[in-house]
Amino acid sequence: MDAIILQILNGLDKGSAYALIALGLTLIFGTLGVVNFAHGALFMIGAFCAVTVQRILNLSVTTIDESQTDFLGNPLKVQTPYIENWFGPEIGAAISDWSVPIAIIFSIPIMLLIGFIMERGLIKHFYRRPHADQILVTFGLAIVLQEIIKYFYGANPIPTPAPQAFAGSIDLGVMFGFDPNAIIYPYWRLIYFVFAALIIGGVFAFLQFTTFGMVVRAGMADRETVGLLGINIDRRFTIMFGIA
Repeated sequence: MDAIILQILNGLDKGSAYALIALGLTLIFGTLGVVNFAHGALFMIGAFCAVTVQRILNLSVTTIDESQTDFLGNPLKVQTPYIENWFGPEIGAAISDWSVPIAIIFSIPIMLLIGFIMERGLIKHFYRRPHADQILVTFGLAIVLQEIIKYFYGANPIPTPAPQAFAGSIDLGVMFGFDPNAIIYPYWRLIYFVFAALIIGGVFAFLQFTTFGMVVRAGMADRETVGLLGINIDRRFTIMFGIA
């Protein structure tokens, strides 16, 4: 039974990532009527943006400590993160521990800007085109984006350790009445699932209970009528594309 519960948790962990991807696809197709085959590539770019910001936060300078030596008697080389030199050891260490969440937060406005540029520069010209044209252009864009990432980062996976701020695990076996250490689950995977659930719930509430969301839903149903009321529906659709 404990193995079944563990697999269910693993399924929720993976499913939350797929649900976030599906949420973006649903928003784009539901609001704009565009079949966006480049959505997975945008998801990839967001991940690489976070990796890049994390690497920047963890950049370090190498100094030689004459007071310490290695086993050969050579002066010891000490690596000190730049953020510790800028903000002090305590704040710098805290930023380093929280580098992954900070990188994710910083990647959000970057992806919003990329979404705005992509929608205004390319997608808006295919709103009233057949789905076949939309598939071709977005699929081609996905290939271009993948090759750009491959050029700068290479084709091999980039291993990223679990965030230091969320290190550790929780014993869920005791909570479900099993023996101790029967179901050990990392904190960061539970936090990821909760974060995904909050994002999905927040987007649903935003579309369902705000004036902006009601205008977007009205534009989905009858775009021309909403435009005749003096509402700039294109700008709202651009914002929705950036959110997706």
